[in-house]
Amino acid sequence: MIKLPGLIDVHVHLRDPGQTEKEDFFTGTSAAIAGGFTTVLDMPNNKIPITSIKSLKEKQKIAREKTVCDIGFYAGSLGISLEELMKMEPYVFGLKLYLNKTTGNFIIDEKKLIKIFVAWKGKKPILVHAESDMIENVIKLAKKMNKKIHICHVSTKFELKTVIKAKRHGLVVTCGVTPHHLFLSWNDTNKLGPFGMMKPKIEKGYKEFLWENLNWIDVIESDHAPHTIEEKNHPPAGGNPPFGVPGLETTLPLLLTAVSENKLSINRLIELCFENPKRIFNIKTNNNTWVEVDEKKEYIIDNKKLLTKCGWSPFNGWKVKGRVKRVFIRGIKVFEDGKLLVKSGFGEVIKPIW
Repeated sequence: MIKLPGLIDVHVHLRDPGQTEKEDFFTGTSAAIAGGFTTVLDMPNNKIPITSIKSLKEKQKIAREKTVCDIGFYAGSLGISLEELMKMEPYVFGLKLYLNKTTGNFIIDEKKLIKIFVAWKGKKPILVHAESDMIENVIKLAKKMNKKIHICHVSTKFELKTVIKAKRHGLVVTCGVTPHHLFLSWNDTNKLGPFGMMKPKIEKGYKEFLWENLNWIDVIESDHAPHTIEEKNHPPAGGNPPFGVPGLETTLPLLLTAVSENKLSINRLIELCFENPKRIFNIKTNNNTWVEVDEKKEYIIDNKKLLTKCGWSPFNGWKVKGRVKRVFIRGIKVFEDGKLLVKSGFGEVIKPIW
């Protein structure tokens, strides 16, 4: 049995409020605990985006009533009502911006990006969804304006090479990768059909390149993005299935499997899923929060046994080695042998310690 610290996922979309048919704070944080994550940071691209102190406070109130693990939030911006940014800043772990089209289509252009960078006066990171055509521009702007940035879900060789170049030049840039980019190939996503549609998509040959350069990666982030089976299978007439795949329950088993195959060390796993997230986002943790894992247990990932409300995984049917047995939060056992042991509201809405 391996004892891990309570892991931290800095990139989840729990859909609450506004799209709770896909996921909500209870089901999403239940899935997090089942996957060994005791703290999650939730993104602001809700159906009504979190771009004001009012919407942020409303979201926090709902979370206090429903979560079972600890949760924090990010602010968002569409480049308007910029005075709201610093009102939200004391209550969030960073600012998330979308520079390419993705779920919710909350996209901003470069002119708005500059205005937002000026308005965001705190030292907390600016997180960006910036794909190949935008990543160089946002790094240059961050350097010019002395902003700390985190590049989410790096997904192509060009993007990772750009990040590596910035790091070598001493820029304050961190980056994350998702388990689906680490473990799924381009061929896998084609076979999955609508259940392999994600933003950003998977590039041919990227998985191998990423493993070869994993030492440049700062965090593993699930980008847990649940959608219903119905909407994946039956998109609106003339439209495409929504982008995104769930990942909270499968990230750790996949990484433990990589440990068993000597592709990753357990210390590096802890660094990617606990130490670096804690350091980059200044998250307060508790020594009495931990996860017990049976590292020798082999099993098949099964859609029917998942706690996420969406009820599916792109890794359904995969054999993995390493299973979460028990989870403790602040000394209280919250999960054991597949069963959640606490009720809605047990989790805390955490505050930044900046």
